[in-house]
Amino acid sequence: MQNLDNIELLEELTREERQALASKCVWKTYSSNEQILERSSTSRDIFFVADGSVNVVNFGVSGREVAYATVEAGQYFGELSAIDGRPRSANIIANKKCLLASLSPENFTELMLSQPEIMMKVMERLARIIRINDDRILDLSTLGAVQRVCQELLRMAEPDPVTAGSWLIYPMPTQSAIASRVSTTRETVARVLGQLSNDDLVLKKGKNLYLKNKVGIEEFIASLAVTPGNVPR
Repeated sequence: MQNLDNIELLEELTREERQALASKCVWKTYSSNEQILERSSTSRDIFFVADGSVNVVNFGVSGREVAYATVEAGQYFGELSAIDGRPRSANIIANKKCLLASLSPENFTELMLSQPEIMMKVMERLARIIRINDDRILDLSTLGAVQRVCQELLRMAEPDPVTAGSWLIYPMPTQSAIASRVSTTRETVARVLGQLSNDDLVLKKGKNLYLKNKVGIEEFIASLAVTPGNVPR
């Protein structure tokens, strides 16, 4: 269904306004693992994820994948190049089959200028990205691999809508995805999750990972700060 009704950024527009915007978009379906955008490409469109999801990744000199984020249905990506006109800063790869709507930078600029609330949402998102990246840079500079995995779990956790005071990650990313986000190995992630489970700090159920004791995980991170040999890997 080629409409923008589920795009969170556009929720304050009327249905007619969203339909008019959808008619200005180029719609395309991508298969799982298909590359959508390549880093340094000169494409400047912004993309709305109408269905499915995509991964934002880069690759090191050795070819190692570094994952930045997963953009789910209802979200968007590509706003940096649409705003400043510079080449893409990351690769975009379909996480699963997805339907995307691309909007030209000219139409995106017109949208923001005519809808100040949308411009504010874009600014707030960019500020959020900067804060997250600042935290990750600090983690890479000061924390060991085990600590980084734990810190990423805390960062991903959301309040449990069912149980007050409980936290969960849904859907739980693969161990490889978490490893690429914190620059470590899948084996390290598996080992950390196993240890946290044995210590009764987390519980895996289906696609959910429950953080049973968030404070306990924070204390575990702090305890590793004085453990000899705990260096980033």
